[in-house]
Amino acid sequence: MRRPTAFPPFPLLAAVCATVLAACASSGEAPAPAPADAASAAIAVPVAAVAHPAGETPQWWYRGGAARAAANGAMAGRAKNVILFLGDGMSLTTVAAARILQGQRHGGPGEENLLSWERFPHTAFSKTYNTDSQTPDSAGTMTAITTGVKSHMGAIAVSAGDRDDCAGSLGQARLTWLQLADSAGLATGIVTTARLTHATPAATWAHAPDRNWENDTDLPPEAVAAGCIDIARQMVATPYGRGPQVLLGGGRGEFTTVEERDPEYDDKVGQRLDGRDLVAQWKAAHPGGAYVWNREQLRAARDAPAVLGLFEPDHMQYDHDRDRNAEPSLAELTAEAIRRLSRDPNGFVLMIEGGRIDHANHEGNAFRALDETIALSEAVRTAAEMTSARDTLILVTADHSHTLNFVGYPVRGNPILGKVRGGGEDGGSADYARDLGGLPYTTLSYANGPGHTGASNRQPAGPKRHLHAPSSMEPSTGRPDLGGIDTEDPDYLQEALVPLKSESHGGEDVGIWARGPGSAAVRGTVEQNAIYHFIVQATPKLRQRLCEAGTCDRNGVPVELPQPVDFMRQR
Repeated sequence: MRRPTAFPPFPLLAAVCATVLAACASSGEAPAPAPADAASAAIAVPVAAVAHPAGETPQWWYRGGAARAAANGAMAGRAKNVILFLGDGMSLTTVAAARILQGQRHGGPGEENLLSWERFPHTAFSKTYNTDSQTPDSAGTMTAITTGVKSHMGAIAVSAGDRDDCAGSLGQARLTWLQLADSAGLATGIVTTARLTHATPAATWAHAPDRNWENDTDLPPEAVAAGCIDIARQMVATPYGRGPQVLLGGGRGEFTTVEERDPEYDDKVGQRLDGRDLVAQWKAAHPGGAYVWNREQLRAARDAPAVLGLFEPDHMQYDHDRDRNAEPSLAELTAEAIRRLSRDPNGFVLMIEGGRIDHANHEGNAFRALDETIALSEAVRTAAEMTSARDTLILVTADHSHTLNFVGYPVRGNPILGKVRGGGEDGGSADYARDLGGLPYTTLSYANGPGHTGASNRQPAGPKRHLHAPSSMEPSTGRPDLGGIDTEDPDYLQEALVPLKSESHGGEDVGIWARGPGSAAVRGTVEQNAIYHFIVQATPKLRQRLCEAGTCDRNGVPVELPQPVDFMRQR
């Protein structure tokens, strides 16, 4: 039995109405329905105390996430549509630096600027650790976000276990909120600038103990013998309903065979050895659907009932590097996805990933990391303009952070990618700040990565340039003189203290920003798996479908771990 919607006391209600009416008089817009006060809509869900980490079962994680969302008032949400934006590797430092860069590109000092989602009314911190790792990866973190259950590093929508154990994982698949939506009759979509089989998009639809099993050639023989299926095959499967009506990203090679020459690059072929043409399989499952691989084809397929867009053999190009005539921007992909999915009167759910923020940070290249973050901001702005806060819940978050540092005492308006100018806490000259050796340094740097200034097997000692992926590196004999170096150049790599081939993730919290029905529940510091519960509790059709499967308590809160088989369509 569900608890009736709780309403605020009459004096508070009157104050709310007066405020809303006054705002409408000044803006000229019709008022949005006033949501129930999140505090008064709070529902208590008991959660057993456990020993950590031994007692952290999948059911415990699920119920714990449900309890936090319900206590924050998520059940008061009445969302018809949900859009989750995931900035892969978008640390709070990345957000702050991108905010300034965007503001400086617009002619301002930069610090006063806000990225599109920073204007959303509700915010929280997300704790990102995996069940087996203090600093997480994208697979385990996205599994927490999509299934409501934290898992191991490398997990793709399965409970915690051994990432090499295919057989053990087969009974540990966890239902994602996109699969739930498909089962409930909503339209679904997945958009990414990475490969569609990469960790973040994969964890919305596929199940595997190891994120690297992207196509058949990646599966070890033992996994094949045990019955595991590669991620690409799962991404075109439709066990819960219609399957995603929108699939847009990179990764053509994962879906095509070695006998198929790439349509864009004559020197490339597909990667599959099993002879499966997954594009053809997708077409068979979506009669009338359009497969596209460039911007012009995407525009020409406007009236197709479903679309599969694979715009690169691997990840999509960085926004800075892409051919504007051939490859769509993330904002364009966002607009196309929303335009298509909005046709469905039942509503839709959509996951959109800015996947290459993470890649640029790994490559030690702050320019591209910030530029990709700005591209994500444009995509979020597009979504906010195309939807209404009355019926569409939009959440923006990251899966994990990176080691990007924002340091020194640069003067106001100092180029964020430039060298520090300023006298520091004690005042003084606005000339270049200098270290104890008399050398200038940049505002942005990395704690580790390929920007280390020692000589490598790829580049000589001194400042490094993108792309730099060394297999060996000598110790640095001191910092280079950056006086004559253009550190704002897109290919400049920020200095890194510890030499690594690939810069690592960071373990600190990341942000959550939210707008729309149920967004008032997004507050405080929460475990990352609570994001799933914010979504399903704030969307009546999702929680109704869960309740129909017997997973809800007497208040209608989904608290029992759903089993995917209970949501599969009858054949």
